[in-house]
Amino acid sequence: MTEKPKKKSEMNEAELDARHAEKMRRKKEARKKILATKTIEKGLIIVHTGKGKGKSTAAFGIVFRSLGHGHKVGVVQFVKGAWETGERDVLAKFDDLVTFKTMGEGFTWETQDRQRDIAAARSAWDEAKKMIADPSYNLILLDELNIVLRYDYLPLDEVLDVLTSKPDDTHVIVTGRNAKDELIEIADLVTEMTQVKHPFRSGVKAQEGIEF
Repeated sequence: MTEKPKKKSEMNEAELDARHAEKMRRKKEARKKILATKTIEKGLIIVHTGKGKGKSTAAFGIVFRSLGHGHKVGVVQFVKGAWETGERDVLAKFDDLVTFKTMGEGFTWETQDRQRDIAAARSAWDEAKKMIADPSYNLILLDELNIVLRYDYLPLDEVLDVLTSKPDDTHVIVTGRNAKDELIEIADLVTEMTQVKHPFRSGVKAQEGIEF
């Protein structure tokens, strides 16, 4: 008669440790088989969108990671260019590897001038296109480009054409709320930040080192 397996609650510490070790061994073997099938290396189109905080923050995390490997990085800020930000000050110390273009003047309700916003978006996009066409860049961050596309300040088809024809090894990150469906469709990696709780709703203002 086969002995009935013990329940977890019936095991002693040694038995729990042995069970855990066996479970992790099987998990490692399964993951090893999966990783063996992943052989493609390519430049990715990455989109960070959603109403939650952290889209640009996560993107700059990738920027810093890329710099840690000595890669050349380009950053174009379509909206936040008028802000003094901590990440800009840090990246200024890596001017041999980073090209940082702060092209925006703030959100649309700050300028209150549609034509001025469109002109700023076009200037920023022209800089972005130069970087994307330059194969020496490993990573390019187009910060808040989604906002520009949401208000139709740039032709969506033009942006999609440039992104899909980028150099094969170039990674491009696009951030901002309300990413267009067409952009999501061509992207390799899309993350939607979901807001669960935000201090702003409790009267807490944007603070140095957290929001900027």
